Amino acid sequence: MNELFRADELRQATLAAWASSPTRFREDANAEDDLRYGGYRDRLFVELAQNAADAAGAGGILRATVADGELRVANTGAPLDAEGVAALASLRASAKRSGGVGQFGVGFAAVLAVSTEPSVRSAAGGVRFSAADTLTAVQALPELAAELADRDNAVPVLRLPWPVDPSPLPSGFDTEVRLPLSDVDGQALLDQLAGQAEDLLLALPGLSRIEVADQVWTRTDHPDGTTELHTPDGPKRWALHRESGQLGEEVLLGLGVEARRRTGWTVCWAVRLDESGQPRPAGSDVLYAPTPTDERLSLPARLFAGLPIEPSRRRLAPSPAADAVLRAAAACYPQLLLALPANSRTALVPLPEFPLSEVDEKLRELVLTALSNAEWLVGADEDTVLSPRQACLLDVAAPELVELLGPSLGGLLPAELAEAEHLRALQAVGVRRIRLPEVVATVAGVDRAPEWWHRLYTALAPVAEVDSTAREELGALPVPLVDGRTVTGPRGVLLPEVAADILTAMSTVDIGLRVVHPDAAHRLLERLGARQVGAAELLDELRPAVERSVEDLEAGLDTAALTEVVLRLVDLAGLRRGEAPWLSALALPDEHGDPRRADELLLPGSPLRAVLAQDSPLDVVAAEVAQRWAPSLLTAIGVLDSFPIIVDENPTGPEHDLPDEQEWWDELAAAHPAGEGPRQIIAVGDLDLVAEEHWPEALRLLAADPLAWQALRLRDGHTAWWLSRFALIGGRPPRDWRRADVDELNGLYEVVPAEGLSDELLALLGVRDSVEVSDVDDAIDVLARLADPDRLVREGVVLRAHEALADAVSQGRVDPAEVDPPAAVRSLAGTVVATERALVLDGPWWLAVLDPAEVVAGGEASPLADLLDLPTSDGDEVVSDSRVQPWAELDGVVESCDLLGLDYPDGDLHVHEELVVLLDEVRHTVPWWLDPDGELHTTEDPQGLARALAWTLDRWEDRHLLAALLADPTAPTLLR
Repeated sequence: MNELFRADELRQATLAAWASSPTRFREDANAEDDLRYGGYRDRLFVELAQNAADAAGAGGILRATVADGELRVANTGAPLDAEGVAALASLRASAKRSGGVGQFGVGFAAVLAVSTEPSVRSAAGGVRFSAADTLTAVQALPELAAELADRDNAVPVLRLPWPVDPSPLPSGFDTEVRLPLSDVDGQALLDQLAGQAEDLLLALPGLSRIEVADQVWTRTDHPDGTTELHTPDGPKRWALHRESGQLGEEVLLGLGVEARRRTGWTVCWAVRLDESGQPRPAGSDVLYAPTPTDERLSLPARLFAGLPIEPSRRRLAPSPAADAVLRAAAACYPQLLLALPANSRTALVPLPEFPLSEVDEKLRELVLTALSNAEWLVGADEDTVLSPRQACLLDVAAPELVELLGPSLGGLLPAELAEAEHLRALQAVGVRRIRLPEVVATVAGVDRAPEWWHRLYTALAPVAEVDSTAREELGALPVPLVDGRTVTGPRGVLLPEVAADILTAMSTVDIGLRVVHPDAAHRLLERLGARQVGAAELLDELRPAVERSVEDLEAGLDTAALTEVVLRLVDLAGLRRGEAPWLSALALPDEHGDPRRADELLLPGSPLRAVLAQDSPLDVVAAEVAQRWAPSLLTAIGVLDSFPIIVDENPTGPEHDLPDEQEWWDELAAAHPAGEGPRQIIAVGDLDLVAEEHWPEALRLLAADPLAWQALRLRDGHTAWWLSRFALIGGRPPRDWRRADVDELNGLYEVVPAEGLSDELLALLGVRDSVEVSDVDDAIDVLARLADPDRLVREGVVLRAHEALADAVSQGRVDPAEVDPPAAVRSLAGTVVATERALVLDGPWWLAVLDPAEVVAGGEASPLADLLDLPTSDGDEVVSDSRVQPWAELDGVVESCDLLGLDYPDGDLHVHEELVVLLDEVRHTVPWWLDPDGELHTTEDPQGLARALAWTLDRWEDRHLLAALLADPTAPTLLR
C-alpha cells in the first residue's frame, strides 16, 4: 500500500534534496511556517471542508468528532490516491484541476495549527506526517546540523509522508483526517466548526451535509433556485443564483501554464430569505473565493466565486482573470433579483456608500451597471418587465395616480416603489423620477370626464397637504369648468356653495366667471388657489359687471338678470348696509325711469328727504323696485334711507367724493411725521347736501345711525373734522361753542344751544371742553376772542389760552407766518392792551420791574412772541455791588433742601445787600435777577433767595414754601 502511494520514495527524495541543498530545507521550513502562521491560520475547517467537497463532487458529507484525544474529520467521495499523497507532501503543488478546489493541496497546512502528527486514512490506505519522525530523520543528516541549530530543531512537518497502521473508517465515509491534539481544546474546535457549518454548505456546492458531534446541518437545493439549510436552530432559506463559464483567450494571454489550465469559472450569489420569502440583505461581509477571504464587501448579497487569490488565500490576486470573473459575477447578479418577489428586489440594489475595499468598489460599480441595463423591474401593469433605463417612477406613492397616468406614461412602475425604502435603490440604478411638473405636463390637454379629474385630485391631495413646493408645482394643473371649458391652473377658479339656479342665472351675466364643474370639485383645488366661495364671494366676482351696469343700461343692455342675481346673493349672504360699498354702483331706475346708481336713490319713506336741500341731486327709487325687494336688501346695496357711509380699509388718496376731502387729507398728512394720509376711512357722505336750517334734525339722524356714529368716533376721521367746521348749531360751527358744564372757558366761548344733542355728540362735533389750538383757524379764533374787550376772561383762562397757543407753534400745528399778528392782546392783568405797548414775559424776575397790564404771559415765551409778533423783555443791567458766594454758605439753604429731600445746588451766585438793575435808564430795586449772561443775583432776604433757589432747583412751584423754610428752616414750618 505504501508502494501504491510511493510514500517511501517521496520521503527519500525529499531527504536527498535537503542533504544536497540545505537551502532547500530552509526554504521548505520557511514556506511551511508561512502557511502555518500566515495564510492558513484559523482555516482548519475551511480547508478540510473544501477538500471534502472536491472529493465528493456533489452530495458530499463531512463529519467531525473528537475521540481518543484526536480531532477526526471524515468525508465521503474519492479516496486518497498517490497524486493526493504527493500533493500533501508538497508545499508548492496541488492536485486540483480545471478550476476546482482540489482534494488536497497546500491548504492542508492548516492542520498544523492543532496537530504536529496529522494522518490521512482512506479505503485505499493512508499516510501520516510527524514532526518527531521528521526531526529524527533530519538529525541523521550531518549536512543539516547547522540548519537545525538555527531553527531550534523545528522541521517542516508536511514534507515527509510516513506509513500509517491500517484502521477502520467510519461507516459510510471514504476518507478520514485524524489530528492528535496537544494543548488544544477539542470541544472548542468542534464549536468553531459548528459556527462555520452554514457558510461552508453555501460556499461549497459539493457538500450537502455537515455533522459536528451530535449536531447536523444539511442542505437541500430546490427547483425555484432557493436552497434550504436545515440547522440545529431550525430551517434557513436562501435564494441562490449560480453561473459558470470559460475565460476568454484575451484573458488567458500572458498567464502562466498552470493558470491557463484553469479556464473555467463559477460564481454564486446568495441572499438569506425570511419566513415570508423576503430577502434579508447582508450588511458588512467578505468575498468568498469560494471560501472566506479578507476582502471586505458591502453588497446586499453574498458572493461565492472561483477567483484567483494570493497564496495566503486572504486576498484577491489582481489579474485579468480576476477582473473577468468579477465582471461575470456582476453580469449575472440581476438573475438573483428575478428569483425574488417583485416588490422586494430593490432590497438587493447596492446603495451609494463608502466602499469597504478596492474589490468592493469595483464590484459595486459593475453590479450597478448590470442592474441599470437588465430587465428586472415589474411595471405597474404587472405584465411588463423593465430595465431601470426603461422605467420611470412617480414621486407620489399613490396607486390611483399610477392607474390614472399609466396609459399616458410608458414604463411606469408601481406606486409602492415610490416609498422611501425603495427610492434610494431605484435612484442608484438610474430610474427616472416623474416629478409633479411632468405629471402636470402629461395631463395638460387630455380630454377626460370631470369625474376622472376628481380622482386625479384625490390622488394628488395628500402630497399637496404637506409640501408647499408640491403646491407650487401643481399650480398649472388643468381644471374643468361648468361651462365645458378646461382652464390651466386652479388659481382664480371658483368653488361655489350656492344653489344651482343662482349659478344658472349667473351664466347669463357676461363677466367670464370660471366656476369649477361640480363633479370635479375637490379640496385640492382650494389648496392650490381656487376659492371656496359662498354668496358674498360670488358677489365680489360680479363687481366688474356691477360697476359698469349704469353704462350698460344707458347703452340699451338688459341688466335685469344682473340685478336679480345681485339682490338674491345679497339676501343669501346676509349683507347689511356699508359692508360691500361697491354694490352702490348697481344700476336701478328712479321714479322717472332713468338709470341711476343705487347710492343716488332714496327709499320712498326715507327721513333723509326731510333734511336735504331742495337742489339735492338724490332721487327716489322706482316704485316697482321698492315693492319687489325688501328695504333691507335695497339699503344693503346702497339705496339710501339715511346718510351714506363710505368705507375704505386701504385708502390711497382723497378720492371718495367726500366734501372738502382734499383739505382734510392734507391736514392729516401734515400732522403725521411720515406725511401719510389716513390708514382707514369710515365716513358719512352727502353731508354737504343738508339744508342749513335742518342741521339739528340731520345731527339727530347721524346720532341714531350706528354706522354714522362709528364714523363720528373714528380718530382723525373726516366726519367729525367736517362737522366741526361746517355743521351749524345756532347758525355757527360747533367749535365756536363750549359745553355748558365747562366753566373754565367762561368768557372765551359761549354755551352751545344744545337743542337735545348729547354731550358725547357735542364733543365729537368739536364743541369745546378745554382751551385747545389744533390748527391755524383755531389760533386766529382764540386770538380774536382774547383781544375782544367786551369779553370778561378770567386770568387763569388767559394763561391757559396763551400756553395752548405757544404749544401749537412749538409742536408745528400752527405756523406763525400763516397768522396775521393781532392789533391787541390780553395782558397778564386780564386787560386788553395794544400790541405796540405789550411784550411777552421771558422770565418771572421781570415781573418786579414791568407793568402786568403790558405783559403777555403763558407757555413758552419764544413761540408765543413769534405768533404775536411781540418782543420779549430785555435790555437790563445789574448795577449794584455783590459778592460771589456758594449756595451752601447761605443761611438756611442746606437745611431747607434737606427738609424737602433735595440736593442743595452746587456752584455760586451773586449776593447783594440791595439788588439794583437798570432798565431803560431807570433804576429798579428787585429781590432777585437773572442777568443776560445767565448769572443769578439775589438778596439775602428769604423772598428773593427763595425764588433764586426755586429757579435753580427747577422747583418754581415750591418758591413760596422755600421762602417760609429759609425764614425758619424747621420741620414745623414744613408741616404747617
